[in-house]
Amino acid sequence: MKVLVKALLGAVALTSFALPAYAETTLTIATVNNGDMIRMQKMTDDFTKANPDIKLNWVTLEENVLRQKVTTDIATKGGQFDVLTIGTYETPIWAKKGWLVPLDKLGADYDVDDLLPPIRAGLSLDGKLYAAPFYGESSFVMYRKDLMEKAGLTMPEKPTWTFIKEAADKMTDKAAGVYGICLRGKPGWGENMAFLTATANSFGARWFDEKWEPQFNTPEWKATLDYYVPLMKADGPPGASSNGFNENLALFNAGKCGMWIDATVAAGFVTDPKQSTVADKVGFALAPDNGLGKRGNWLWAWSLAVPAGSHKTEAAEKFIAWATSKHYTDLVAEKDGWARVPPGTRTSLYKNADYDKAAPFAALTIESIESADPLHPTVKPVPYTGVQFVAIPEFQGMGETVGQDFSAALAGTMTVDDALAKAQASTTATMKKAGYIK
Repeated sequence: MKVLVKALLGAVALTSFALPAYAETTLTIATVNNGDMIRMQKMTDDFTKANPDIKLNWVTLEENVLRQKVTTDIATKGGQFDVLTIGTYETPIWAKKGWLVPLDKLGADYDVDDLLPPIRAGLSLDGKLYAAPFYGESSFVMYRKDLMEKAGLTMPEKPTWTFIKEAADKMTDKAAGVYGICLRGKPGWGENMAFLTATANSFGARWFDEKWEPQFNTPEWKATLDYYVPLMKADGPPGASSNGFNENLALFNAGKCGMWIDATVAAGFVTDPKQSTVADKVGFALAPDNGLGKRGNWLWAWSLAVPAGSHKTEAAEKFIAWATSKHYTDLVAEKDGWARVPPGTRTSLYKNADYDKAAPFAALTIESIESADPLHPTVKPVPYTGVQFVAIPEFQGMGETVGQDFSAALAGTMTVDDALAKAQASTTATMKKAGYIK
């Protein structure tokens, strides 16, 4: 009998020893291939050490591909992802449809009230946060101080589009492989249309009038493209119609661009001597205007959200709380320096003397973020909110279509007039089908 009891006890002991001490959860995270997101993936040992029961599976995609896959998955309730990287456009629309989990369990020390008010507002619905900002941005001018000086010009803190054209002409030296200006041309509602919609705002243009009638047949949109296309053909790099954020970042860091007007988040990369050959020569200015009271700057946040179809909500919120926390900011500062931390999300960062000292672009970044006005984005009144996008579900498809037309105009396969006519026709058809207009 004693032998039998010992044998049974031994078997129990062996079985207990063989079982894992915890149930493991694997989170599949869809994210964009931007520099800050790549850095986050390198930092995740800090998270997994504190949460050994959670494994991370990364799906890292180019911006346009990410948007397509994430939108398809959440709309069809595919359940492929547990954490989504989405933006200020999708968050309130998807929250209203019930596609996202409200983030109300980020922890007592998360300090949601520290999030910058414009960024937090864009990621909330009815006062509830549905996506936590990993980094926030507006847009501004980045330029080569040495080339500006060589051209005999001084960049104003508040430049006009007229000055930008003059400077681009003088800085262009194609024989030396230097182009006066690099701007987005890659088609996509969040690629070339982010830049062009924000620019059009400063030219007095708008997507729709107060009755939701498309406005691409107006002088203001014509003026926008008649500025952009000739400027890029004269002073932009070859193949500009294929260049988005990452392509222009690479060109600027290689010393190929005199000026680059794009996301404020790029400032941390163009001033990083590990990445940029011109890190010590970069200056910053506000996005240009046209004397009409609106600058061509946008408002955006790449953010992390939990789809309603995920069965791993608790683990997903733990990860999101870590990735968007003050602790994560301190972790990046410790490993890579204060100038590399994700910008544009927390008030406390812009009150931090160490950050202010390390980041010469900090003051202009926060000024650009706070001056973007999603409620009044245009010179003339509009029925929509959103600066570089229109906050309606139909915009994503319309933006893709119009982006293709405007990219074709830049590539020279279509005239500006034809691109605008096609944009007018396609948006009108969509708005009629959706019931906005008759």
